Amino acid sequence: MSAATQYEPTIGLEVHAQLSTRTKIFCGCATSFGADPNTHTCPVCLGMPGVLPVLNRQAVEFALRAGLALGCTIRRESIFSRKHYFYPDLPKGYQITQYEEPICEHGQLTLPSGKVIRILRIHLEEDAGKNLHGAGSESLVDLNRAGTPLIEIVSEPDLANAQEASDYLKALRAVVMYLGINDGNLEEGSLRCDANVSVKPLGAAKLGTRAELKNMNSFRFLRAAIEHEIERQSGLLRAGGTVVQETRSYDPQTGVTRSLRVKSDAHDYRYFPEPDLPVLGVDEGWIERVRVQLPELPAARAQRYVGAGVGESEAALLTDERPLADFFDLTAPLVKDQAKLAKRLVNEFQGALHEQALTLAEQRATPRALADLLELVESGALSSSASKEVLGEMVKTGQAPAAIAEAKGLRQVQDEGETLAILDAVLARSAPEVERYRGGKTQLLGFFVGEAMKAMKGKGNPALIGELVKKKLG
Repeated sequence: MSAATQYEPTIGLEVHAQLSTRTKIFCGCATSFGADPNTHTCPVCLGMPGVLPVLNRQAVEFALRAGLALGCTIRRESIFSRKHYFYPDLPKGYQITQYEEPICEHGQLTLPSGKVIRILRIHLEEDAGKNLHGAGSESLVDLNRAGTPLIEIVSEPDLANAQEASDYLKALRAVVMYLGINDGNLEEGSLRCDANVSVKPLGAAKLGTRAELKNMNSFRFLRAAIEHEIERQSGLLRAGGTVVQETRSYDPQTGVTRSLRVKSDAHDYRYFPEPDLPVLGVDEGWIERVRVQLPELPAARAQRYVGAGVGESEAALLTDERPLADFFDLTAPLVKDQAKLAKRLVNEFQGALHEQALTLAEQRATPRALADLLELVESGALSSSASKEVLGEMVKTGQAPAAIAEAKGLRQVQDEGETLAILDAVLARSAPEVERYRGGKTQLLGFFVGEAMKAMKGKGNPALIGELVKKKLG
């Protein structure tokens, strides 16, 4: 092909979401993170001879939640299979998963841009353990995670670039967190992503050979890895080479991907039906019970906020994390202006939590207290800058905003006489600025307000000062 040939990428994501059940998918071992290695294990998840798996009902229900939320068709009967491969973290020598007949199929997810990404399937499976590699040649295996329930959400190759892939993963993360089936923690590995990336000549119908990028654990790394892989494959083809179907990893230190192994096809895994598990039956009653319990999802919630006057960017930020959206919903009925509340939450409130190193669950300000703070600002009793100091104390201590403002001496001076006396002193020492203002430089109004606020140590009412300047100077 010509060196000038232009290539376009085709991307699909396989997202593994660890289900937030208390126990593993086929045994009663705990799934909690951070335990000492190999302490959450038993003969079942260790793959001992003669043991039998028992399916976790809640894991099935969580898979149903995901399927219904993403518009999938739910199979009334699905089956488990054995996927054979040999790796130290897979004690049985096979993984129990769903292959030919998954529990959910053919859904979709809409990106913030409005583009619809098709979802091929959602299936249940068990997780593998974890290999721990030392500085030398020593490697250890921790099987605490072996048998943890997962759903794998497989998209169609509808993603056109790295940013779309990142947006898709963010949107999917928000959905599974809203559903309460996954904690969304990429760093701990409870949400992991593999990206299938290929390139083809611009406008060509046939897809190129794909490479699988394994275990992306941040949105930034996902974008960087895909962008590098697109460039790598395009450069290889322009130079007359061929792309090999393989599994690759991304090194964030160097910003490049490297080959791990040749990518296997389905027949290489020697799938066959799991003989120790019966057909999984899901009746219409179970589906409907799950459907009626689904929460309002992020996209619908953001649309509701925009309808109430909230800006689109604030609505997107509010709905990114369900606890923040829940806090907004509790506070909104207590305020006059939901748009101002939204701005306060995504800016000052989030900033106060960051400064105090608090999570939303740990902070102590109530919706009523936040509404009272906004009222103090609206009434002129508290300046916007002073309100940030009050808010920082509120999230830390839970005290009422009026009490904090009183104790810290932050209430604005509302008395016109006191304000006028200070303003007269400012005008007296600013004769050149007064003359220029009267000569038409009315933008100096901000100068006089600022000088008066300084003299009042931030306790003045800027609106009142501005009105008095206009009265005094005409």
